[in-house]
Order: sequence, then C-alpha cells, then structure tokens
Amino acid sequence: MTDAQKARQATMRLCAHARRAELEQALEKLAPIPAYEPLRTPQTGLVMLQGRMGGDGAPFNLGEASASRATIRLAGGAIGFAYQLGRDLAKATAAAVLDALWQDEARRPAVEAALQPIADRLAAEAGRTARQAAATRVNFFTMVRGED
Repeated sequence: MTDAQKARQATMRLCAHARRAELEQALEKLAPIPAYEPLRTPQTGLVMLQGRMGGDGAPFNLGEASASRATIRLAGGAIGFAYQLGRDLAKATAAAVLDALWQDEARRPAVEAALQPIADRLAAEAGRTARQAAATRVNFFTMVRGED
C-alpha cells in the first residue's frame, strides 16, 4: 500500500467517525465546492457484522447494522466514495464529497486542515478512554519465596 493510499484511508476514517455537523463545517471551510453529481443514488442498507470468540476463534455472524453509502463525481472528474454506519444519507454524501476533494492535490492541504478538528476530537476521546482504562488497571506480580 502506498503512502497516498494510507493517507486517503486515514482521511476516509476521519469522515467515517465524524458527526454530520463536523463534515458540514469542513465543507463550509472549503467553499466554494465544485459541482458534483451522484454516480449512485445515496442508499441505506444492511451490513453483516462478524465476531470471533476470544478474539482468535472462528468467525461467526454477530448481527446486522444499518449503513449508508454514497458515490459522487466532481465536475473535475474525481470520484468520491463513502460508507457510514447508520441511516444518514446527507452525512455519507458529505463524506464522499470530501473524499473527492482530497484527491485533488491542490486542495488536499485545505481538506486535511478542515478535517483537523475532527482528528483532534477523536484523539482527545481516545486519550480519555485510555486514562479511564488505566485507572482500573491491576498489576500482578510474582513474589519469589525464600526457600526456592
């Protein structure tokens, strides 16, 4: 996987974990947005979630979750994709537009700057979760007995 693919993956991850209002704010920062057309009408469907017993066992179907997807083409030809958990078609469309804008190397720094508040929020939430988990950590140790 190339560095550009990893960077695009990271951008799409930010969009997937963002709230709709955050994506709309990012698009406002990037205005004016070029015209775009849907290649596939935004849709909501179901995805199968898989689990593993104990983390390393055989996979099993855990259940289904609602997911929305959108595919758009910018006037310049870039194609953006987005898959989002839930039924929010507007959020999926906004994420697809951001994906397409990110692919334009001239706009890429602006898109990444517009998404930075989302990255900061996610990092803060991850840090808070890590601190809460660390507070419950128990360290076990083995004592050596003198007669051994």
